[in-house]
Amino acid sequence: MSQNPAVAAGTRIGHVHLKVADLDRALGFYCGVLGFELMQRMGSGAAFISAGGYHHHIGLNTWESKGGSPPPPGTTGLFHTAILYPTRPALADALHRVLTAGIVLDGASDHGVSEALYLRDPDENGVELYWDRPREQWPFGPDGKLAMFTKRLDVEGLLKQREVP
Repeated sequence: MSQNPAVAAGTRIGHVHLKVADLDRALGFYCGVLGFELMQRMGSGAAFISAGGYHHHIGLNTWESKGGSPPPPGTTGLFHTAILYPTRPALADALHRVLTAGIVLDGASDHGVSEALYLRDPDENGVELYWDRPREQWPFGPDGKLAMFTKRLDVEGLLKQREVP
């Protein structure tokens, strides 16, 4: 593989579009449980949702998937969508919302650089909810290279960080 110049600093993934089987069911999860705001709906075919009034962070559509089933294990496709929360208390609130809705976590990990919750949406799409620790708290090895890890996340401790409105 040839060495090309690095992508510009500050480049981000702006949004993701998910193929869903049932638009209303998907909106119930992303808006009703996680709290995203519906920005625009295009009939029964698509919806665009966001946090904080952005045009959309997540597009949900049934253009190729209405009534469909999730891809079987062992096939290629999206592993998960990662939703970044601005603070640990905001992630704690997301955890509270998920548990209150009766959604079971697939996992919860401390990666050193971040704390993450893993679950599935109603279409079995993987969803990661996480927050990043400040860079000065990231783990680095003696060689100065990033030394991420995966340890069990203290979910009860995280819940205690929730800011109650």
